Amino acid sequence: MRKLIQIAVFSTLAVTGAAWADVKIAVLDYQMALLDSDAAKKYAVDSEKKFAPQLNKLKALESDAKRLQDRLMKDGEKMQQAEYERLELELKQKARDFQIQSQDLNEAKAAADNEVLQTLKPKLDKAVEEVLKAGNYDLVIDRNAVVDVKPQLDITLRVIERMNQMR
Repeated sequence: MRKLIQIAVFSTLAVTGAAWADVKIAVLDYQMALLDSDAAKKYAVDSEKKFAPQLNKLKALESDAKRLQDRLMKDGEKMQQAEYERLELELKQKARDFQIQSQDLNEAKAAADNEVLQTLKPKLDKAVEEVLKAGNYDLVIDRNAVVDVKPQLDITLRVIERMNQMR
């Protein structure tokens, strides 16, 4: 679909050549503008602190499971059947706990990310709109649809600066 749009835009440019001579074009990396804003950077730091305890628990579970697995592989043949089965059961339980806690962490992180995105998106949209109006642009192209661009056509940094100025 993106290729079709690109072909249509560039075909139109080629056909109307002279009429497009005065068209003011800008390129915007919307995702970069969002992620490089001060608010997003602050959220990343806060999020890391908020979810660190859960992540540490997961790492400890993983370490315990690895230790049990290594012990079963190394000493399993020498162990009595009851000890082997107990360790095997403990390993399975740790694997289940890891899976559940990992899923819980991922869901909590996704919910927090989504909540922040919902608050940042209107600010970003407003910043984009203000930069576009100030620059009087006729056409804005997504940076991901462009192979190469002159730095003066990329308005991403201006959008980030504008977003950072907003409160």
